[in-house]
Amino acid sequence: MTNQVPVFGLLILATLGASGCMTVKSETERMFENYSMDYDTPVDAGLQTRLESIDTKLRGQFSMTAEQTAAGLLDLKTLRLAMIHPDREEYAASVPKIGILLAYFQLHPEAATNLNAQTRHELGLMTKASNNEMAAKFSRELGLKQIQAVLNSSHFYDTNHGGGIWIGKHYGGGDERYGDPLGNHSHAATVRQLIRFFLMLEQGKLGSPAASKTMRNIFKSPEIPHDDIKFVKGLAGRDVQIIRKWGSWEDWLHDAAVVTGGGRHYILVALTKHPNGDEYLVELANTVDDLMIGVAE
Repeated sequence: MTNQVPVFGLLILATLGASGCMTVKSETERMFENYSMDYDTPVDAGLQTRLESIDTKLRGQFSMTAEQTAAGLLDLKTLRLAMIHPDREEYAASVPKIGILLAYFQLHPEAATNLNAQTRHELGLMTKASNNEMAAKFSRELGLKQIQAVLNSSHFYDTNHGGGIWIGKHYGGGDERYGDPLGNHSHAATVRQLIRFFLMLEQGKLGSPAASKTMRNIFKSPEIPHDDIKFVKGLAGRDVQIIRKWGSWEDWLHDAAVVTGGGRHYILVALTKHPNGDEYLVELANTVDDLMIGVAE
């Protein structure tokens, strides 16, 4: 009987400790769920300094200027943000194919929970393998103006803040073209809006939670191998899972990804215009992941 009081006390402490952890965890989850990005979202001074330092070093290494790189990093664990030229619109090559994916689910809401295997695979080819034929198939089915209307309705493009994600031409050919109002690009993106897209995807806020879940699974598409370039090459051999959309056309070389694993969860985006852009992206992913490992520890 004399041992029962201490044991009972320990049980109470253990219960209170577990309850405290649950409270902290739920508060962290609430902060993540409620976090949003707009044009006034502040950067974290420390992370901003680190990202700028990494960018400066890599630009020197690959003979690139500040006008040839733009980058952004959002730590989804701590909600610390860093961005370089976040609203400088760039020709984005295949990266805006993510807009076709979003529009498909916005214009076909039933697909969130009732998507046939063939369409799922074709959307995976468009998104993960960057297949132009599949992208054109869906953009022609949906309509370029309808796709952009979806992007505009979600504020992924704003003429008052540097533009954003724009799809004004079918991939792989065709005469139909609508240049974006600011840069007259057929396909465009900004760092801020790409981070925001993947943030909302992770939060389950792209369309509906069910649509976000299905889109995320399409990004994963385990039956389709990653192209071993850019961020994926830079993160090779590391304990992470990657969903991403890359783009390449001439010297426009880009990547945007969500990286998860080993205690880290973050969004990394970079847009480059330089022949050495791919090498920059490889080293950026590698160096930033080292930084995030240190944060996780």
